[in-house]
Amino acid sequence: MRKRVYLSLGSNIGDRAANLQSAIEELSRFGKVAAVSSFYETEPVEFTKQPLFLNCAVSLDTEKTPGQLLRALLEIERTMGRLRTQQKGPRKIDIDILLFGDSSVNTATLTIPHPAMHERRFVLEPLAEIAPDARHPLLNKTARELRDSLPLGQAVRRVSGK
Repeated sequence: MRKRVYLSLGSNIGDRAANLQSAIEELSRFGKVAAVSSFYETEPVEFTKQPLFLNCAVSLDTEKTPGQLLRALLEIERTMGRLRTQQKGPRKIDIDILLFGDSSVNTATLTIPHPAMHERRFVLEPLAEIAPDARHPLLNKTARELRDSLPLGQAVRRVSGK
């Protein structure tokens, strides 16, 4: 059964836009890419002494289970050269599952909805662009409502796209 999944992609090493484009192309192996947001330049969060990120959101229609999709995303990251040497550190590509239909998953390796998505403007700004009415199944708020309730801060600047 096909599910609508929302992903957050980020890159802050090398040609960030090309990294995002490559990852988006790879995603098409695992379903139909239904929408891609503009690219947004964003400040790093938590570990701040690193280059600026380029972020986007992707809507993917897939028949994969959450676990299968997670393994596929980790494989994309690995083949693109992501090295996990420092938690929250610089990375060539990062792909997170934000929402998976209206499912909730909580295992040792995967939490859906993404546990911090409602706190991150760099996630919600692109997500609200492509899916303003996508609903967080636990908070029962839309992407637009979550974005609009964020405090000021977290600089997010659209650099390409719509």
